Amino acid sequence: MIDLMAWNADTTRLPFRMHSEYLRHFFLQNDLAEGRYEAGGKAVSLRDIRSPIFAVSTITDHVAPWRSVYKIQMLTDADVTFVLSNGGHNAGIVSPPGHPRRHFQIATHKETDTYIDPDSWQISARRVEGSWWPCWRDWLNCHSSEKVPPPPMGAPKKGYAPLIDAPGTYVLEA
Repeated sequence: MIDLMAWNADTTRLPFRMHSEYLRHFFLQNDLAEGRYEAGGKAVSLRDIRSPIFAVSTITDHVAPWRSVYKIQMLTDADVTFVLSNGGHNAGIVSPPGHPRRHFQIATHKETDTYIDPDSWQISARRVEGSWWPCWRDWLNCHSSEKVPPPPMGAPKKGYAPLIDAPGTYVLEA
């Protein structure tokens, strides 16, 4: 099995209620974009996000068409780095470095910039050959604080002993 098919065969690991609420509120009713989504009894507004955003979409995504994903720039006041990867819903995301025939476009919309419609963005955005993942790694490095060393392997947290050694039993499931 190739990497893409293995990723595609992996089922969603969410509790039933969380999964169904996610689909209903974010996908079917579009509550987050419309200002109706609540957390802790308060409406969540994307305009309240002050952290930079790295948004990725794919040219032929049938689940989240890229022009729809691009609208994040109209819904928040944060700086948005938008990436448009070639490929579809799966292949455009699972696009490992070194994979032939992969490319993407990228541009950052600063909160002080004038809005650019999706088609104009696509014409003007820089095209980069290869996977978008190294670009994301670099973006994360630029927007992250200093590195923190990981805790020692096997060190229990707050008195809880490990149940099983890494990588756990999940990787053994069929």
